[in-house]
Amino acid sequence: MQGSANLNLMIKAARKAGRSLVKDFREVENLQVSTKGPGDFVSKADREAERLIKEELLGGRPTYGWIGEETGVQAGADPTRRWIVDPLDGTTNFLHGMPHWAVSIALEHKGEIVSAVVYDPAKDEMFWAEKGAGCWLNDNRRLRVSGRRAMHEAVFATGVPFGAKQTLPAMLKDLGRLMPACAGVRRWGAASLDLAYVAAGRFDGYWERELSAWDIAAGILLVKEAGGLVEGLREGTDPLDGALIAANDGLFKPMADTIRA
Repeated sequence: MQGSANLNLMIKAARKAGRSLVKDFREVENLQVSTKGPGDFVSKADREAERLIKEELLGGRPTYGWIGEETGVQAGADPTRRWIVDPLDGTTNFLHGMPHWAVSIALEHKGEIVSAVVYDPAKDEMFWAEKGAGCWLNDNRRLRVSGRRAMHEAVFATGVPFGAKQTLPAMLKDLGRLMPACAGVRRWGAASLDLAYVAAGRFDGYWERELSAWDIAAGILLVKEAGGLVEGLREGTDPLDGALIAANDGLFKPMADTIRA
């Protein structure tokens, strides 16, 4: 695996957090869990993973800024760079013993994501990318988005709103328009992995609303470096604002047109 010093630091941090999370995942019934909101949980494992990542990344780059799901925003002496971290994306899966969750780490430079890591410890799959250097899985497998061009052959991924979120009616309309036109829709509960799977050609496209930057920052770069397209759900908006569409170049327009109709 050849990458920048920053990327190697990110991979090291992701693996360190992953080892801690796997240990707790094996004892999921004993986790100390507190409720953040309807359907949205935070665990002792989640907080410990973020502590480990923060210690590793800011220990190696103490001047960089930070935004993390559990510890919030921290300004750095270098205002042009910051880490964007979700220590455990797919917390609900994790807490229910389902092995589909990930560590997501992105590096932002002057408002643009330049390095990305999404690590799935349960399957030991490390998705990574750097701007201009492609998207990769583990040590040496280069990833490309799928080559499908027909909507009726495509499988898409999304997230269905939970709890008291206000976007359920819009999502149901999306599903009503898209499902008759495609081969299927999956809801697997981890946005970072949905985007990584688009990059790997496992899903043909993905869309979702009401996300946070730490859910999707790394995944956005993975898709772009694998040859895919990513836009805000509404044309002209920033996907990092939390509503996005991602797909291969051949399916992006028909998928987006269907959802935006």
